[in-house]
Amino acid sequence: MKILLANKFYYNRGGDCICTINLEELLKQNGHEVAVFAMQYPKNLETQWSKYFPCEIEFSSGLRMFEAIRRPFGTSEVKRKFTTLLDDFQPDVVHLHNIHSYLSPVIAEIAHKRGIRVVWTLHDLKLLCPRYDCLRKGETICEECSSNKYKVVSYKCMKNNRVASFLAYWEAKKWAREKLETYTDLFISPSQFLANKMIQGKFDETKIKVLCNFIDIEKCVRNSYDKEFYYCYVGRLSNEKGVKALIEVANKLPYQLKIIGSGPLAGELQQQAKGHIEFVGHKQWDEIKQLVGNARFSVIPSECYENNPLSVIEALCLGTPVLGARIGGIPELISEGITGLCFENRNVVDLKNKIERMFEMPFNYESIANHAQKRFNSDQYFDQIISLYQSK
Repeated sequence: MKILLANKFYYNRGGDCICTINLEELLKQNGHEVAVFAMQYPKNLETQWSKYFPCEIEFSSGLRMFEAIRRPFGTSEVKRKFTTLLDDFQPDVVHLHNIHSYLSPVIAEIAHKRGIRVVWTLHDLKLLCPRYDCLRKGETICEECSSNKYKVVSYKCMKNNRVASFLAYWEAKKWAREKLETYTDLFISPSQFLANKMIQGKFDETKIKVLCNFIDIEKCVRNSYDKEFYYCYVGRLSNEKGVKALIEVANKLPYQLKIIGSGPLAGELQQQAKGHIEFVGHKQWDEIKQLVGNARFSVIPSECYENNPLSVIEALCLGTPVLGARIGGIPELISEGITGLCFENRNVVDLKNKIERMFEMPFNYESIANHAQKRFNSDQYFDQIISLYQSK
């Protein structure tokens, strides 16, 4: 088959990018032809398809701001370059990933009108929430936009800025549910949680398929599952990730905590943390493998609707149990008492109690790794994604 993958960035920037790049390699390894469509960006991987990429845009002051404002609605450059790519590559399937704002759903419309099968993997809640994450001003869980998109303006959810919020509102109106359902043959949801939210948002249940993300399990193979006496957090240091609550609780406990990652709260959190909390910063996979793999467990204290976090999947494949917030798709990945525990999100008392329990519980680390590697390997994903590409 010939598959065209579309994602706004083409480098290991976040979960959506990693999933797109991993899928490209998986498809190629199994003999399929793959093309890529993304936005031009200095950090993009080298590819023969970059000549088709529309120019980089920036949502900041300056000349590029005008192009950025127009891009979510489908600019002539995106239409021209995507059409040329379709002409030259002639794909059987167009598989969309994270395309809003920087590419635009106009590419789904173009592919659909050509009779090409369009499959769309959902990495966040953008089709329901103009802000992507159902967080009002980045803090409070809010689902009001599912029925009234103007709420994004009322609450100034985008950067607490009315102009930015108006732009998000008009983008949502332009690409309303009815249009997106028409242009998309199948939506792939990596979690049952997100699938349920889509159905609550009136999307056609028959067009939604749950398919969990996969990872390269070979990178998770370890010679030993011995653990050291510390726990860890790996991820972005920002409000919605619940790291403030984790630091508050960790300060009251005697256990060593290693914080892996960077973000806007890094400085503030380091000032609040006591001496037994270590900030190791942003790390590449080889170092993450050692840090997470040697930890007694990993904590995912998110306060937002996580979809199918790779941080949970990777930890389990390394044989490291996970203590996760009971929110979004996190609980779907954890077998309580076997591969970890869940706690009530935003509840620091429950978080503290569960951290103490995690240190006391006797986990079978090698069994956790073996089970996770079978569950999240590429073979089972490949069989299912090809079936979805071919189904009618």
